[in-house]
Amino acid sequence: MSHDDIALFAKDRVNLPKDKADAYREQAARVREKVTAYVDDHPDFKLKKILLSGSLAKGTALRTLNDIDMACYVSGSDAPQDIKALLEYLADKLRKAFPNMAPEQVQPKTYSVTISFRGSGLDVDVVPILYYGDVNWYGCVVSQDDGSLLETCIPRHLEFIRKRKALQKDHFSQVIRLAKFWVRNIKAENSDFKFKSFMVELVMSKLLDNGVDFSDYPEALQSFFTYLAKTDLREMISFNDYYPASQIPVSTERVRVIDPVNSKNNAAKLYTNNQADAITESALDAGDAIDAALAATTKEKTVYYWQKIFGPSFQV
Repeated sequence: MSHDDIALFAKDRVNLPKDKADAYREQAARVREKVTAYVDDHPDFKLKKILLSGSLAKGTALRTLNDIDMACYVSGSDAPQDIKALLEYLADKLRKAFPNMAPEQVQPKTYSVTISFRGSGLDVDVVPILYYGDVNWYGCVVSQDDGSLLETCIPRHLEFIRKRKALQKDHFSQVIRLAKFWVRNIKAENSDFKFKSFMVELVMSKLLDNGVDFSDYPEALQSFFTYLAKTDLREMISFNDYYPASQIPVSTERVRVIDPVNSKNNAAKLYTNNQADAITESALDAGDAIDAALAATTKEKTVYYWQKIFGPSFQV
């Protein structure tokens, strides 16, 4: 079982097909154009910018993607600070930008407003970001972890990933998708397992910065699992793209994965010791399975060990 076999599995079972990805991006572009046109015609409209975000924007989406994430910058001085009121406010503004939609097609959810397109069946989740005029488009988003306001910068998050994708074209994002598929497989059996996609991306980014070659997928995945197991998630992960290390606050938290655009945000601050242990134990098991797969003498045994990582859908 070689790199090419894993690449074929990724194409057939893991990756969002190009035609679907293109259709989703076109849908997001139509949303952006509609909102932008309305803003241009109504200068008092307090939505400042809307753009594609999340895994689709980064090129790390899985085949199972069923909605589109977009970030909407809202004038912070004009919008409510209470999350429920903010989402109602954003929903009202989006309904005005889409006057041909029924009101129930634009609905506030827990942390976003969902626009449901009846024709395509696609949902677009619009996340509000309170914006105060920063030239680099920093703003405050409501954290899905604890509901607090968190400083973020969507353009820089996207730039951060794009820069690393350019260093190892296709391979960097592919290995991220394979790792996310591994996480999804574990969650299918254990709903308590927690390993956010954002953290997977940042661990992979650290490995790339450390010189790991992603062009051989079994070896790249083994590097990922080995790093998680060896560090026991006790080694701080941080980057210096947008701030010096000296700006990172001292912390005693077990897992420290620092947001590359906000030195004060530990993206893993709410992970408990049990959750961190579950990640490292799963990584140990996955690493052992790769070793066994590479050493297996029959195709049947090789497939058996890869299925321990990717589940029963792994077939070649």
